[in-house]
Amino acid sequence: MEWYQLTNAAQVDSPAIVIYEDRIKENVSLLKTMIDDIQRLRIHVKTSKIAEVVQLIMEAGITKFKFATIAEGEMLGMVNAKDALMAYQPVGPKIVRLLELVQKYPQTAFSCVTDNTDAALAISEVFSAQGHRLPVYVDLNVGMNRTGIKPGQEALELYKYLDTLPGVVPVGLHAYDGHLHDTDMSIRKERCDAAYAPVATLAGAIVNNGFPPPDIVAGGTPTFPVHAARKGVTCSPGTFVFWDAGYAANLPEQSFKWAALVISRVISVIDGQHICSDLGHKSVAAENPQPRVQFLNAPEAVPVSQSEEHLVLKVENASLYPVGTVLYGVPKHICPTVALYEKAYVATHNAVTANWRIIARDRQIII
Repeated sequence: MEWYQLTNAAQVDSPAIVIYEDRIKENVSLLKTMIDDIQRLRIHVKTSKIAEVVQLIMEAGITKFKFATIAEGEMLGMVNAKDALMAYQPVGPKIVRLLELVQKYPQTAFSCVTDNTDAALAISEVFSAQGHRLPVYVDLNVGMNRTGIKPGQEALELYKYLDTLPGVVPVGLHAYDGHLHDTDMSIRKERCDAAYAPVATLAGAIVNNGFPPPDIVAGGTPTFPVHAARKGVTCSPGTFVFWDAGYAANLPEQSFKWAALVISRVISVIDGQHICSDLGHKSVAAENPQPRVQFLNAPEAVPVSQSEEHLVLKVENASLYPVGTVLYGVPKHICPTVALYEKAYVATHNAVTANWRIIARDRQIII
């Protein structure tokens, strides 16, 4: 029997997501061997969004996390995570909700990022009005051109400005280089080093201006091996915990295991070479071109069309996949796929033994 096959698959309605607990633990253990000090790890929880998965990571001795939504932050507070950085600049009502997190979960040290004076002032006003001073990181644009301020004099002035505000305190720099995912590791490292160089220069300038050395949080899963080799830099991979077909193909130097699969069934045999499964747009991340999923027990299957509830596949011999056949698929992009489900089935020793709520898929839990 293959590692992914379920002896009690008949008890799992499809489409569904199944996570393999032992493989999650193996991925966490492997990650720990790839860095000299696990205190330099700050795991991004955007991939799993599951409290029980965070607890597995904490049991491995990792205490720092990163999150993107208030719900993800609340999940971290609910499991008593020690340290949680919101890697997303809060604006509008999110500032108040972040304050409520700080107030409701005092055992968790929350912080956030900011990239401009207006947003920083708004955060400061909300927090200072309630007698709080929130640790903040300057969010740097190191080439992804999504958020952040370019490392340089303007970023230094923002850091100094933060120190004058009563409701925030500057503690570090956040540099996410998600645009770097070259398959050739030597090219990826070269580009990563070039993007990081001005960050290191900025950190030196901050120290020269009388501040303590800033905590530098850099990279995600693709550049994790590069930043892990930098002394003192905090690394924040996330996808490693489940892994997916996209990263497995593009990051061959990283040997994490697939620990989350989508389960679907053949619902119709169209003709001798075409079958239809129940894995529609609503069941697997659809932002990438096809193929969006790689079927472990039907590797020759080629997507022909996909709609909300259906996925038509071309196969060599449709008679091998009668109606009811269970298909086990590795999503190309696991992070948004997880968010499509309310719960994940948990498999151990080839059988589903529990289900865990994907609690942070919601925009709001309590706060």
